[in-house]
Amino acid sequence: MNERYLVTGALGCVGAWAVRRLVREGVPVYTYDLGGDPYRLRMIMTDEELSQVRLLEGDIADLDEFERVVVECGITHILHLAAMQVPLVRADPVRGAAVNVVGTTVVFETAARHRDQIQNLVFASSFGVYGDPEAYPPGPIAHEAPLLPPTLYGVFKQCNEGTAQVYWREQSVHSLGLRPCVVYGPGRDQGWTSTPTKAMLAAALGREYEITYGGTLVYHHADDVAAAFIAAARTKLEGAPVYNLGGSTVSMAQIVAAIEEVIPESAGKIGFDPTPLPHPSSADDSALNQALGPLQYRSLVQGVRDTVEVFRTSLEADRLDLERALRT
Repeated sequence: MNERYLVTGALGCVGAWAVRRLVREGVPVYTYDLGGDPYRLRMIMTDEELSQVRLLEGDIADLDEFERVVVECGITHILHLAAMQVPLVRADPVRGAAVNVVGTTVVFETAARHRDQIQNLVFASSFGVYGDPEAYPPGPIAHEAPLLPPTLYGVFKQCNEGTAQVYWREQSVHSLGLRPCVVYGPGRDQGWTSTPTKAMLAAALGREYEITYGGTLVYHHADDVAAAFIAAARTKLEGAPVYNLGGSTVSMAQIVAAIEEVIPESAGKIGFDPTPLPHPSSADDSALNQALGPLQYRSLVQGVRDTVEVFRTSLEADRLDLERALRT
């Protein structure tokens, strides 16, 4: 059977990059979002590429509508990336649970009902399922470490991992979850950890910017994360495993230094709050590499360079919405 991908949350950052990759491979791709302006897709894709995407609207928490789309479009692979980020969940926990928990259950229930059609389901968990670094032994955190989420967003992601396990045990639904830490790159304009990307854009514009947190974490360019999700969708494993993603384990001072290396005139203009986030600083991704084969992650400096290049090209082509890209 030929591949037909459905990407939920395709109007978001990682979703947009996944759509871009699939279109450039010539793979039929459908998107499923509540609606809105596909400005992230426009920023990183040409009009011709975007014309090849079937942009569908629907509520991820609506089982009947989601199932209808999957069946009518003949979907074979689902990349479930739709979610509300930490600040939005904090502001509206009930809606956050509807989108992040009920929505994920809708996706799994649909996959269970159509196991003969759906070849694989991959979903986004998060590094946010881990808690205070002092609760763990020193060193990179293993994917089987205890989950101690400090936010409702993290609790909802932990719930989704449990949902995947139950659907495997009770209905033999294959799935694979990935736990990104900090995603950066064009399109990353929402969420707790979006400010390093906004700093890159501010630097490209010659503006000053203050990143809202500090410390050391694992960073991945959005395109590399998209590539990992697609690779996972093409690897059918037994069970419902969830793995950490690799990337660049760097401090915020190194982020700023990378921006200054790419944009020397930004020196002294980018600052940061030194307060670290309540998560472990590094991840052990060896289990993911064993499952999928070695994944490629660009270096931090290359990632910043690629990000700035897209920002500048998009600005010149009037395809970058500055108000959205820099909003707080």
